[in-house]
Amino acid sequence: MAAGETQVYAKVNSKLKGRSAASLLDPLLGMGFPVHTALKALAATGRKTAEVAADWLHCHCDDPSLDDPIPQEYALFLCPTGPLLDKLQEFRRESQRQCTRNRAHEVFPHVTLCDFFTCEDQKVEHLYEALKRAGDKMLGSFPLTVPLALHSSISYLGFFVNEGSADVIREFAKAFAMEAAVLADCSVKPCTKQLHLTLAHKFYPHHQRTLEQLAGALHPGHSCQWIAALYSRDMRFVHYQTLRVLFQYKPQNVDELPLSPGDYIFVDPCQQQEASEGWVIGISRRTGCRGFLPKNYTDRARECDTWVKHRIYTFGQAADPNSREDGEAGSRRNGELHPPQRPRSMGSIQALQAAIVRRSLLVVRHGERVDQVFGRAWLQQCSTPDGRYFRPDLNFPYSLPRRSNGIRGFESDPPLSACGIFQSRMAGEALLGSGVPITAVYSSPALRCVQTAQHILGELKLEKKMKIRVEPGIFEWTKWEAGKTAPTLMTLEELKEASINVSTEYRPAFPLASLMPAESYSEYVDRCAVSVRQMVSSCPQDAGVILVVAHGSALDSCTRPLLGLPPRDSADFAQLVRKIPSLGMCFCEENKEAGQWELVAPPVKTLTHGSNSAFNWRNWILGS
Repeated sequence: MAAGETQVYAKVNSKLKGRSAASLLDPLLGMGFPVHTALKALAATGRKTAEVAADWLHCHCDDPSLDDPIPQEYALFLCPTGPLLDKLQEFRRESQRQCTRNRAHEVFPHVTLCDFFTCEDQKVEHLYEALKRAGDKMLGSFPLTVPLALHSSISYLGFFVNEGSADVIREFAKAFAMEAAVLADCSVKPCTKQLHLTLAHKFYPHHQRTLEQLAGALHPGHSCQWIAALYSRDMRFVHYQTLRVLFQYKPQNVDELPLSPGDYIFVDPCQQQEASEGWVIGISRRTGCRGFLPKNYTDRARECDTWVKHRIYTFGQAADPNSREDGEAGSRRNGELHPPQRPRSMGSIQALQAAIVRRSLLVVRHGERVDQVFGRAWLQQCSTPDGRYFRPDLNFPYSLPRRSNGIRGFESDPPLSACGIFQSRMAGEALLGSGVPITAVYSSPALRCVQTAQHILGELKLEKKMKIRVEPGIFEWTKWEAGKTAPTLMTLEELKEASINVSTEYRPAFPLASLMPAESYSEYVDRCAVSVRQMVSSCPQDAGVILVVAHGSALDSCTRPLLGLPPRDSADFAQLVRKIPSLGMCFCEENKEAGQWELVAPPVKTLTHGSNSAFNWRNWILGS
């Protein structure tokens, strides 16, 4: 049993001491289900109906944990409804579209009223009664409107609840905790810190201004009716990733999970050693069974998507704690950042942002190369016997730069295809839209990498302001390069003649002449580690984003040294690199407070594209 599971079991009292309302329990007992599993099913489904609980039990007939005495974890949230909720949802959609996903997107808009706590399955009905009593006690004094003040910092954006109203809301949370202790024997810890409704959390610093502008359109005075909502989650999977199934999958082997669209899968990132590339091991929420599944059949789900709504108490009208609503709400895990008591002014926020911008490293694979599409013999398709270049297909580049060894020099150093140029410009355009502050650019000496960097800078409007620092130390693993000699690459002078703004002052960690053919894997990863450390150290502290354009292999070999991770096994490394697409990205961010670098989501979305087969119109018309 894993250490985490041992802790979960330690929190559980395995003795069942009571029974729930007969109207729900008796039909399940009449079907032959044992008391403890029937109560477990009722708690896991929010005690809606006996039919829903029976369906849950039938689906979990092969669940190895069905008899385990592990209750649900519960929490109480204050959730907005009506026009204010509509505006908050609109903000979340737009903030994710413009600034990518952040921690606030994991949950629904809410104010946390207590930490998560456990309740034995047979006492959940008493928990509902505790909610009703606490609500009735505070109904007369609960504020009809809850004043909210916008607060912004380097990693948090949200509304603080006015202290006068916050005191009343805390009294409600304390009343619920006292009632839950008496009626359901639950230990509930009410929230005692600044009450707040989160808009964005743990976002990229360069997105702060955009998020503040979006939040400026929110008016907390919008009409709103507040509800206290009781939710539960499966405590075993709190630290797991949650995946949503997109496509049907029929298992090919006995150790695989069947998948249906809409299912949820819990995945422990620390237990994936047995899974092959492209597969994960997960536990089905629908059946409780564990098995392998193809990861590309799933997408990332929100943290709160698998939580179960139990009961609500509505303030401002006749309360009906037994009413149910179709909707979602959320909570946050313990340990989330609580902002300071007093909001800062916008001027001090911008000053703080300028002082604490984190240094980041964005590693990007080059765009599509010509030989990737037309094969190793691509030069024979586009060159005349006397060595002149012509364009036989629209995906060939319009022209080739001049180099000292003539057109044959491109054989081991191919350029971008026309589509590769377009991909690079798309990435640059997206980076421009994200507002990411690129402050230094490094590139592998391979022509395809330098060209990719050039086109990205062009879209960022930096091609004349920022010089590309060519670093041979991040060139591809030479074992993968054809030939028994080091590849012949274009010199800085030749690149400048081709109108590429490269730096002639930069002193690389590894000169071009130091690249050795057929180097070992350890030599390659050491070379990359030394190079990336020099690139980072040569940039000033808090310098913004360092852009590194290199090969697919660099996404691994240039980030693991910063993250403090050892090199992968060479076979695993080769399998991983084959899966990295053109313009694939990895983004690392320096966390000075923790004294380490962290892998975070890239500032732009991925680029997915498909192949386009060659088309011969003559054969299509005249062929048989």
